[in-house]
Amino acid sequence: MSALLDLYRPGPAVGRDTQALYRAATPEFFGWLEHIRTAGGCSRPIRLSGTIAVVDADTGRITGQRHTDELPDRTLYKACGNRRESQCVYCAWVYQGDAYQVVRCGLTGGKGVPDSVGWHPVVFATFTAPSFGAVHRRHVARHTCATRQRCDCRPAPCLARRAAGACQHGQSAACFARHDADDPRLGQPLCLDCYDHDHQVVWNGFSGELWRRTKQAADRHLAAQCRRRGIPFVRVVTAAGKVRWVPPVRLSHGKVAEMQRRAAVHFHVLLRLDGVDPDDPGALVPPPTGITIDDLEAAVHAAARQITVTTPPHPGRPQGWLVAWGEQVDVRRINTASDELTDRKVAAYLAKYATKATEATGHCSTRLTLATIDDYADPEGDHLARLIDACWHLGRPTGTDTASGTAPDEGRQGSLDSRSRPYAGLRRWAHMLGFGGHFLTKARRYSVTFRLLRETRATYRRNEDEETAVTVGTLAYAGSGWLTEGDALLANTAAAQRRQARRIGQEELAHEAWLTGIAA
Repeated sequence: MSALLDLYRPGPAVGRDTQALYRAATPEFFGWLEHIRTAGGCSRPIRLSGTIAVVDADTGRITGQRHTDELPDRTLYKACGNRRESQCVYCAWVYQGDAYQVVRCGLTGGKGVPDSVGWHPVVFATFTAPSFGAVHRRHVARHTCATRQRCDCRPAPCLARRAAGACQHGQSAACFARHDADDPRLGQPLCLDCYDHDHQVVWNGFSGELWRRTKQAADRHLAAQCRRRGIPFVRVVTAAGKVRWVPPVRLSHGKVAEMQRRAAVHFHVLLRLDGVDPDDPGALVPPPTGITIDDLEAAVHAAARQITVTTPPHPGRPQGWLVAWGEQVDVRRINTASDELTDRKVAAYLAKYATKATEATGHCSTRLTLATIDDYADPEGDHLARLIDACWHLGRPTGTDTASGTAPDEGRQGSLDSRSRPYAGLRRWAHMLGFGGHFLTKARRYSVTFRLLRETRATYRRNEDEETAVTVGTLAYAGSGWLTEGDALLANTAAAQRRQARRIGQEELAHEAWLTGIAA
């Protein structure tokens, strides 16, 4: 048996298929499958070691205690929880499902959100970055394809300029090619030296502040409309007992960031118009009848046109950079009978991008350090290398020691980075090309939280297993990843089979519901 256990140790001596066969041949195989069920599909689960105690929920007494040495593999497996599909397909699949519920509940209600939100005015807005230089693009004036995901329409010429000539670096300023959807030139600058890489990474870094001010401006625009139309403000008493007069409308949003091929981030935002209940300010109530979806659209367009952010002075640019939205600000209505954009499609669209990061640009790495930056950054390299170099250069600490490339306070965090060093985040998020925000954010009142969904799922699993006691673990990190490639193959295969069975079951239930509706 000891020789068999040696096969489970990582190493090149035994192949993956052999490891899987030996594992499946052990008497404890089905117990092992049940043990790793919660983390079965994870690409790189976390291994924990320690003590697990079972506590009576009523009395608080410890009714049982067990060490992880008594468990299969002498460890407890926990899914990594990484939302990025490029890192872990299984955990990204779980996160995408939660993101779908978070977005859709804010549109239709459910899971604690009142169903009445389905009647609130909602728009789906897309905010893009401005131009930082000419790039190769694919533009289809009119789509005739069945689906955009597999578009085979004939695009227009990239940049057809007859009298464009050449730039100061000798590169042509025109491109007459009709790029395919998978053309690697898409998003690449026509001239790397003309392209403003510094401005783009600064825009990525300050885009979150630009969005915050944009939403504030939209709220102010709606409040001004209420004043002009004589809609009274609402008297609200705060938790501290103070009386405030607030506008009778407010915006709740759900936002997803998407990285374009040119490595500039842009936002897809759901903006829902809510009212204010003076007796319960936290309640979700419809807006007053004097404010409509037309006013919401006008507020979004006005805010996008007016709001800009001037960044703080930088040693390399004392006047700072201007951060503003691009010309393409698209605002569309949803939940209308005449529009093909439904709540289900929007929720699925946003949930898909919630599991993405910089993969669309061709770059994917972990956080960069002094030891790894030279592998990715190059001021004379390609587009991505220059962007990463711009992040690293602009985010350098003040008073950097040129010999070592470090500063005495480089490891300090907190107000020093955000106030006295407003560009420090560019270096920290160089692997994200300057964007340091979360890819899915929402207003507090928009919908349910990820935490609530996870707690509900955990409670369901405990009830499914008929667990009445509380489990308390005193665990420590023991490593990450499966012990062997064979274990990873078996665990991921079993998890894929369970997902397939769940999908088939959902389809059968939907079909039965459809048949019941037809019969009625």
